Amino acid sequence: MSERPKYKRILIKLSGEVMTGQKGVVIDPGALLVLAEEIKELGELGLEMALVVGGGNIIRGAQATDYGIGRVTADQVGMLTTIINGLALRDVLEEMGISTSLQSAFPIGEMVTPYVRAHALRDLREKKVVIFVGGIGSPFFTTDTAASLRALEIGADMVLKATKVDGVYDSDPLENPAAVRFDHITYQEVLQRRLRVMDSTAISLCMDNNLPLVVFNIMARGSMKRIILGKKEGTLIDG
Repeated sequence: MSERPKYKRILIKLSGEVMTGQKGVVIDPGALLVLAEEIKELGELGLEMALVVGGGNIIRGAQATDYGIGRVTADQVGMLTTIINGLALRDVLEEMGISTSLQSAFPIGEMVTPYVRAHALRDLREKKVVIFVGGIGSPFFTTDTAASLRALEIGADMVLKATKVDGVYDSDPLENPAAVRFDHITYQEVLQRRLRVMDSTAISLCMDNNLPLVVFNIMARGSMKRIILGKKEGTLIDG
């Protein structure tokens, strides 16, 4: 009996750190290859997929302000770093035979197609992997917010937040060995506890529109496929 996905269309939020793999380099080709292989497996299930790519492996807008760069410019720098990651990921996917559509929230010349919702929906129906870069094109908003927004715009069934941690904890597990992991938690609890899962705007968007999300460890091979097949993995956040 063939495996059937629980969802039809998903959006995967990839933090920039995922691009570094285990080596800690800015962009690890090996990490991209592993990621592409897992995305290919999901595509073979007939899933429609969109990705939102972060840029924290290169620089975060908040970090840039530490060097005397103004907040607006710093966030613009951060948005540009997501395009670098998107270009690299697109090529690895295409080399593996996976059709992609790379779309930017703001014009970037001939390298990247501007984001148009109707075009993104068309590409998803054609089973292309749509990669959204450039955040939402405005400062003061994170790529987490971009992920929630794009997921709602394309009618995604769920957001998968890929991290290097196996779920949501009541405190930082790297700093507190006694931190407790949640299998399930509500949006309201995340906001009230001020858990650093996604920024509050992103969580609020999901809450206001009943969009579930799962926080999981992308470094655990097969984790995305297990989630798509309805198996327990990471932490589910919903109403």
